[in-house]
Amino acid sequence: MEKTLLFYEKDDYYDFKDSKNLEGYSIISIAKLFHNPSLIPEVDVDSEIIDLSALTEYNSIQSITEQVISQFNGTPIFICDVSKREKLEYELRFVFDVFENVDKTSFPKKEREIHPVDKDKQLVSKKHRKIIDLDNDELIIFFDEFSSKLYGHSKFKDDFREQINTFRVFNKLGEHKILSLFLMGESGVGKTEVARAIFNCLKGEKKLAKINFGNYSNEFSLSSLIGSARGYTGSEDGEIFMKVRETDIGVLLIDEFEKSNASLFNYFLNVLETGIMESSMGEQMDLNGFIIIFTSNISKEDFKKRISPELRSRFDYKCMFTLLDNFDKKKYIEFRAERIRKKVFIEYNIELGDELKNYLLSKINVSSYKNMRDINKQIKKEFLCYLAKLTTED
Repeated sequence: MEKTLLFYEKDDYYDFKDSKNLEGYSIISIAKLFHNPSLIPEVDVDSEIIDLSALTEYNSIQSITEQVISQFNGTPIFICDVSKREKLEYELRFVFDVFENVDKTSFPKKEREIHPVDKDKQLVSKKHRKIIDLDNDELIIFFDEFSSKLYGHSKFKDDFREQINTFRVFNKLGEHKILSLFLMGESGVGKTEVARAIFNCLKGEKKLAKINFGNYSNEFSLSSLIGSARGYTGSEDGEIFMKVRETDIGVLLIDEFEKSNASLFNYFLNVLETGIMESSMGEQMDLNGFIIIFTSNISKEDFKKRISPELRSRFDYKCMFTLLDNFDKKKYIEFRAERIRKKVFIEYNIELGDELKNYLLSKINVSSYKNMRDINKQIKKEFLCYLAKLTTED
């Protein structure tokens, strides 16, 4: 018996599903079977349709598909999103005998009203404050605050100002959707602080949208990031869609980017080209005006080895962050001391003045620390000592 793979258009999916439900069929994703291999022999080929759309997330597509299909008791109906056709038609050319589109005349087309919640899934609402929203006076204030909040990296600050000014002009012309920055360097030198500083200078009140790619290194990473494929029980938006909806600022931080895999690299290549994030369910988010910051601990040499030329060319700006000098480390201690002083006053109505700052500067030898993360740990330890001393004297 010939094995056929049918391709559907995403706009027709629910109409196709409804018509098949009336015939007694249900649709399950191949991803469900990968996650639970014990379910494969239990598939009822006379009542269950297998959606292969999730296959593009995996490596060795042909071999894993053959392994699953060989365990079916018969030949089920196979379907797939037509956007995956080119890839799967090539990868599965030895698995299927026929590739064709679903017959649209076999099921009725319904007019479907978009629910308000679904509208939010398609486009990012105007609740996100973005760098392109600032007027000239606000932009001047933004740059002044940003420069004061990020310690060291003077060359980056100058380049960043130029990148922002260029982005604002060409975004307004419709030629530049997303500003993308790729920041490299050792841990604790201030890469992620760039995103936090932008978020704070744009007066963010919620949480910064941050994704750590250290958690996305396995073969199911794309479905975890953008949601499970259609037909998979419990399918929903992935982490990146939830994080973007929950924030109020048009900034997205992708940390430890190098720890991911090719499927995610390709996904972000498309995001940077189109300015659109698309979930596995087909819902879209328009990231027009967003700044996406990718950070990585890799070296310049590894950057060229690990990241494809196509993706490297899509990053608007690439920078290697170096260790701070002692002057900037001391300025960071002063900054942290001031923040702690304000919080202590708000919480306990105790005014520490400059005493805390002078105490920390006298106790911490900045030349002994390589990065701000280690300095901050020492600041916390010394602050506790300062509190103990203050309590004893009081």
